[in-house]
Amino acid sequence: MSQRAFSKFALATFIASALIVLSGAAVRLTGSGLGCPDWPSCYRDRLTSSLSLHPLVEFSNRLVTVVFFIVLVATVIASYLRVQKRRDLIRLSWILVLGVVGDAVLGGIVVYTHLNPWLVATHMWLSLGMLVVAIVLHHRSRYDYSPGARADIASPPTRRAAIVLCGLFFLVIAAGTGATGTGPHAGGSQGQDVAKRLPIALKDAVFAHSALAMVFLGMVLATFLILESTQGPARLRRGARTLLYVALAQGAIGFIQYATHLPAWLVELHVLGATSLTIGVTNFQLGQVARDKEPLVDDNSYEATSSSSS
Repeated sequence: MSQRAFSKFALATFIASALIVLSGAAVRLTGSGLGCPDWPSCYRDRLTSSLSLHPLVEFSNRLVTVVFFIVLVATVIASYLRVQKRRDLIRLSWILVLGVVGDAVLGGIVVYTHLNPWLVATHMWLSLGMLVVAIVLHHRSRYDYSPGARADIASPPTRRAAIVLCGLFFLVIAAGTGATGTGPHAGGSQGQDVAKRLPIALKDAVFAHSALAMVFLGMVLATFLILESTQGPARLRRGARTLLYVALAQGAIGFIQYATHLPAWLVELHVLGATSLTIGVTNFQLGQVARDKEPLVDDNSYEATSSSSS
């Protein structure tokens, strides 16, 4: 397994991680959270779903999880077959496998607790956490992390700002899932058990989420201005600029969706924005340390070197 080939496996894992977040949100927003009343089969005596909308949506999300798991298993195998085996890549691949298993089990518990809002929020956090790990895996697969390799901190002030951004973004996501837990999209539909909502007024939860989002946006803007005024590294300026644009778009979507009484399609777009911000914040954090690309090793030359050294 060449280094470039493994990076493609890591990229596939990264993409699948993002898709699982969006498909999970689609289940809730279409009211299909209880479309399959059992787990892991859709019904107690039947593995697959019926041809009704809600069972099909919920079962499709489970199939996406299965595909994701297959991609992860392939990535784990590839990490062991990589021409230059690295423990960090193997470890990250296994963390993702354990994460998707945990997420699937948690999804089953969510079904049997009739969409408990605390568990639904945890389900979202875990899915975004796996996305972060997948991004790190893809990044590390392309750069040299060997002992003694170049690891230059581009700008100590912006590195501290990046850490603050990560903390603020976590709070924004936590408050956002709290707002969702009080809103109209519980994940169930008519004819099913009514899912409980968090004991918080929607307007209060939205206010807390919006306030934290404004602080986050201000921090992104300040970081962008600092990098531009000090002529920071080009990659960091690009990252901050992209983060600023996405954060502005996400804020606009959030305002419009609340003003229009939370239509499902806009909420899904908001989830897409949260996924994009997760990618942007993580990449901005990883970009704070300048590293060289990992030297490519040819399969034959690596085998020859290994044979001669042994």
